[in-house]
Amino acid sequence: MNSLIVNEIFYSIQGESLSSGLPTIFIRLTGCPLRCQYCDTSYAFTEGKKKTFGEIIEEIKKYKCMNVTITGGEPLSQKNTKDFINLLISDSYSVSIETSNAVSIKNINDAAIIVLDIKTPDSNESDKNIIENYKFLKKCDQIKFVICSQSDYLWAKNYIDKYKLNDICNIIMSPSFGEMDIQVLAEFMLKDNLPARLQTQLHKLIWNDQRGR
Repeated sequence: MNSLIVNEIFYSIQGESLSSGLPTIFIRLTGCPLRCQYCDTSYAFTEGKKKTFGEIIEEIKKYKCMNVTITGGEPLSQKNTKDFINLLISDSYSVSIETSNAVSIKNINDAAIIVLDIKTPDSNESDKNIIENYKFLKKCDQIKFVICSQSDYLWAKNYIDKYKLNDICNIIMSPSFGEMDIQVLAEFMLKDNLPARLQTQLHKLIWNDQRGR
């Protein structure tokens, strides 16, 4: 029977992406090949419990919400994740997956929204970015950059232009919590008329950095 190693399942307000503000069920999967220096979910690297697809579905049903975000860690580090996405979609859930750019996104169900986190130099993992992934993105998908500094911002700006990412899907710029001042990032974007959306982590404004929120 198909299963996944699940770190936690919780119901909260979506704090990131273009769905920010929507009540959402989060399924956090265990495992990640990256070690970004700003990671706020390092507990998901190894902590988790094996659950069958059926057990997960039964657990999320109690929330009576049809918005589901699969996150991590790196959710695609588990081979059954794509099959589980198919199951959720067949059950009429609206699904998004938050994934780094270090694992292939090929063959993810077209009905799922991909939020692809391209790693900047200050993450210490930018060498893991998979360029081939961009050809699998759809117009409804989203590319996110977590910005830690002005040099990160300039790198992201040039990267967007180099790979014509604005022609692919929506671009989001998110300040690294505690590292990049959101007002400073906003000024950078306004000065350059950058064709991207500024994002804050809404859940952290509401609950600070509380786990499971």
